[in-house]
Amino acid sequence: MTDAAWENLSNQAVAACGLVYFLALLSHLVEWSSLRKVPVAAVSEAASSGGVAVATGGPEADDAAVRRTEVFGRLGFLLTCIAVLVHAIALAGRGMAADPNRVPWGNMYEFTLSGTFVVALFYVVLHRRFGLQWMAPVVVGLVLTLLMVAVIWLYDPVAPLTEALNSYWLVIHVVSAILATGAFTLGGIVSAIYLVKARRPDTSTGLLARVPALPVLDRIAYRIHAFGFPVWTFAVLITGPIWAHQAWSSYWNWDPKEVWAFITWVVYAAYLHARSTAGWKGRNAALLALLGVATLWFNFIGINYFSTTSQHSYASIPAVRDVGSTSARV
Repeated sequence: MTDAAWENLSNQAVAACGLVYFLALLSHLVEWSSLRKVPVAAVSEAASSGGVAVATGGPEADDAAVRRTEVFGRLGFLLTCIAVLVHAIALAGRGMAADPNRVPWGNMYEFTLSGTFVVALFYVVLHRRFGLQWMAPVVVGLVLTLLMVAVIWLYDPVAPLTEALNSYWLVIHVVSAILATGAFTLGGIVSAIYLVKARRPDTSTGLLARVPALPVLDRIAYRIHAFGFPVWTFAVLITGPIWAHQAWSSYWNWDPKEVWAFITWVVYAAYLHARSTAGWKGRNAALLALLGVATLWFNFIGINYFSTTSQHSYASIPAVRDVGSTSARV
């Protein structure tokens, strides 16, 4: 296949996975709308471990709602798995379209494709272990939204890597950054749902009744953040400075993205430290986690709007990069 054919395949795969994500979202919305008609008096075993609470008995109408809920829940998860697979094909095609072939992390568009892929992949992998069925519409909806943003505002044609990016440190640094971004985003979603649930913790009707108990949500959020933090530390404080020294002859340049990446590290370090020493759990921990994910995504997208002096201009939004490219060292 030619480079143009690979790029076309990647673009078509992005469109296809977006469509499948949309169908998965519709399936989960039907699932949750059906749950509104199901009593929470008797719940399935999955609910006790973090899954969606579904009644196991009741009137005939409720039994029909339960069956509809199960069917659309399984369909939504199956469609999400298919979308993740097509998403992976889009990334592979993007890398194969370059000459020479490279990893698909050369600009904001490709990083967004990779970050959303990791978020969806983490959800699929952790779905059964942590019983994450209850957060399916939020995760799928977020991934679909970010994909739309990437296609509409961040798209860049395939191009060779810049000199600074043409290094094996690209793989090491960006892989760890993407993994941590996916984990922190997933943990932020859990923390946000915790705060919503905390406003009505004893509700026995509606959608919140199907969300796991507050201690379960708190525990899931902590475990996800505890995984993401050492990975982010490796990306920001180890591989990032080493790569910066190789590219720019300096370990630290006070670049806006470097500064905000460190701010994100400090926030999540405070989150984990407060939980282990001061006993911060529940609402305070959830708020701190949301602050962390806010700094993470501000660094990812916001810095590209507000700064034209970043040495990471090759990773900026196309219109912003055109303005600030003369200030980059690469």
